[in-house]
Amino acid sequence: MPSSIIDSDYFKDMFGTSEMRSIFSDNRRLEAWLEVEVALAKAQEKAGVIPKGVAKKIEKASSLSNLDFAAMKAEFDRVGFPILPFVHQLTKACDQETAKWVHYGATTQDILDTGLALQIKEGLKLIEKSLDDIINALAELSKEHRDTVMPGRTFQQMAAPITFGYKTAIWLDEMSRHRTRLEAAKSRVLVGQCSGAVGTFATMDDKGLAVQEIMMRELGLEMPDISWHTARDSWAELISLLAMLCATLGKIATEIAILMRSEIGEVSEPFQKGRGASTTLPQKRNPISCQPIIAIAHRMREYVGSQLMVMIQEHERSVGQMHLEWMIIPEAFVNASGALFHAGYILGNLVVDKGRMRKNLDIGGGLLMSEAVMMGLAPKIGKEKSHDLVYGAAGRATDSGITLREALMQDTMIMEHLSEQEIDRLLDPSNYTGSAGMMVDAVLKRLAL
Repeated sequence: MPSSIIDSDYFKDMFGTSEMRSIFSDNRRLEAWLEVEVALAKAQEKAGVIPKGVAKKIEKASSLSNLDFAAMKAEFDRVGFPILPFVHQLTKACDQETAKWVHYGATTQDILDTGLALQIKEGLKLIEKSLDDIINALAELSKEHRDTVMPGRTFQQMAAPITFGYKTAIWLDEMSRHRTRLEAAKSRVLVGQCSGAVGTFATMDDKGLAVQEIMMRELGLEMPDISWHTARDSWAELISLLAMLCATLGKIATEIAILMRSEIGEVSEPFQKGRGASTTLPQKRNPISCQPIIAIAHRMREYVGSQLMVMIQEHERSVGQMHLEWMIIPEAFVNASGALFHAGYILGNLVVDKGRMRKNLDIGGGLLMSEAVMMGLAPKIGKEKSHDLVYGAAGRATDSGITLREALMQDTMIMEHLSEQEIDRLLDPSNYTGSAGMMVDAVLKRLAL
């Protein structure tokens, strides 16, 4: 019975997708090991290491139906290494002569690393598909809301107007960088190996490098220049990139959850009857999809620390680090798929309340526009004097409970330099978003979206 949250029959779809779990399932793991063994045999046959015709027989025997999983599990529990019982099962499925050449000259880590590289390759395809969907959703939001004015906030306080499209374009720009990073990392991450116990290919004399090159070509993986049994920096980079991606998703989810607050109400998750309902408060629509995204972002950070520990290894094969990696990588991919799934659902169906955004701009009686008035006055009397006058007017508005407009109109020094029409223009939030729209356009143009 599952005990992990990502495998729990009850919770699993909150923290991962079935497609990603399938890629890192026991069945797919065993299939990947079989693919590696077959590719190894084919490469060795082409290089003249094993007799002709053997690879085809090994390939024919390489089926999950030929593996007695219960027997393999029992042997694994006894010997402590996962590949030896697997190889025993595969050799049993071959005739006596063919069995002699199964796993020839390879070591456990060769099969584990190369098999996991195949799973990572498949996992990255799902990650990229989900990431592309989110990028497209953010592009649509940025286009639609390029000029939708809303309050900009700093230190959780209203600061000056922005547009919602400006906010989403910042997210879009960041997500596009994650996409670029993942693509660039593939040549370092999607690499296999079959170099033997200490990585020198000693079991295959001078044909080892040729075997490895043919094998990697067969599997669609990159060829390493040197064995990497204890060099785990590339996979540490991978987990770091996934964690960075999820951190951005966590930031977006946090922002949406805050903007959903009752007193703000500017955006909300897509509503479905009953979703996000409270057990006790009938009126509530909670940010239910944001929650797992934020939780996963925190969890992914812990995977990075653990994967960095895997880099610290002794000699030519370490004690324990390999086992740690078996836990980190599948869970990181499953969790990342969960965060991407929820983010894609939210951003593809986000509810944006333009009216509430405009209404919130008026909270505080227009004080949000103090900087705009100051900058409108500054060319006439200087920045420092302008700051002091508007600062005083803002203080009077706050203390007296009047609007900033009223406070400005009462100030004779200000009115000497600004007309009523100029004040109204300066107090209009739509006139004070600077180059926000042009920056949105620049992001969209660069991404050709």
